[in-house]
Amino acid sequence: MSAEAGKGERSLAVFGWLWGVFFLQGMTPGFWLPALTNILEARGLGGWVPIVFLVPSLCALISPLIGGALADQRVAAEKLLAISSTLGAVMLFAAFATLDAGWNPWWFVGLLGIYSICSGPSWGLLTTISLTHLAHGERQFPLVRVGATIGWMVAGVLTSYVLHADVSPVAGYASAAARMLGGMAALMLPHTPPLGSATSWRSRMGLDAFVLMKQPDHRVFFTVTALFSIPLSAFYMYAPELLKTLGDVHPTATMTIAQITEVLAMILVGSVMVRFRVKVILLWALGLSILRFGMSAYAGASGLITWHIGGIALHGMCYTFYFITAQVFLDRRVDPGLRGQAQGLLALVTSGIGPLVGTLFCGWLKSHCVGADGSGWEDFWSILAGTIAVCFLIFAVCYRGQGKRAKQ
Repeated sequence: MSAEAGKGERSLAVFGWLWGVFFLQGMTPGFWLPALTNILEARGLGGWVPIVFLVPSLCALISPLIGGALADQRVAAEKLLAISSTLGAVMLFAAFATLDAGWNPWWFVGLLGIYSICSGPSWGLLTTISLTHLAHGERQFPLVRVGATIGWMVAGVLTSYVLHADVSPVAGYASAAARMLGGMAALMLPHTPPLGSATSWRSRMGLDAFVLMKQPDHRVFFTVTALFSIPLSAFYMYAPELLKTLGDVHPTATMTIAQITEVLAMILVGSVMVRFRVKVILLWALGLSILRFGMSAYAGASGLITWHIGGIALHGMCYTFYFITAQVFLDRRVDPGLRGQAQGLLALVTSGIGPLVGTLFCGWLKSHCVGADGSGWEDFWSILAGTIAVCFLIFAVCYRGQGKRAKQ
């Protein structure tokens, strides 16, 4: 009985530390990312906004696979997470210090890029650690992952109401502090040693992850995920603008509705994953995403803001059910020696390729659809809804799965 009690206490401690690190991980972008456009514009750097937002996506093409390979082959995942978080904190602090000092903006862009490279593997590493040590990954992972969403929300409140840093580099300093604390806390996570070995330069670079693309289901999964990530860029870039066009005087606050529903979805998704096949869950997420973008299109056509707000609320559920399920799916389907690289490949697709193409495509689409008078939003969101419909059809037809027994 005492042995079982001790095991339960250790499991609870692991859960608590994972939740705390996810919380700090979510706080990091929560401090500076929503405020970045306003910070730049307050310094007369509004024209730099597109360049700055492209930097993290470009850098996400470099480091997630390498970080995953190091965790699989050479360095314990929790130590690598601590190192990447610490280096990232230093680079983030330096980036906002140059902005605060009024240096040439290229210093900020360059240091933010180095920060993005250092921190790029962190989400994948934390996912690998979590799914390795949680006794019931499908049920417990969403509950620790929700810590990041809550951290983001808390950081936003602190930025606006405590630090009063909506247009100040202080938001970046606070973010660097959260990242540093996250790096220190990572050392308290359970030991997660590498289980694979490097056999060539391809292995060391993390390119072995692409062997997953030889399996038809994985090929379909990664292709659809990349395509799905493209229209999602529009949500972060232009959903607040449509709110403002429709008369919302507090669009930033309204956008947090998505995070509230994301928290609720995190609580539910674990029980959903143990009851339904992965294909069913992902198709539901894609189908609801079509509806979500369609609601914004109708809001643009009718001028009724409630439809757009409803779409924003639905976004949190769609995002959670697709991407949390995707992370658990990969962990269960790949060899233990490839888990880090598989999560790195997913990060490459969802944080690099998809957002990079999405930023360029959605920007081009808006310039062609939306007029200066605020007309044309219905065409913009309708085309993006159609893009997700294509994803739905590809996945429904081409993905086979492993049957009900494997819940795939």
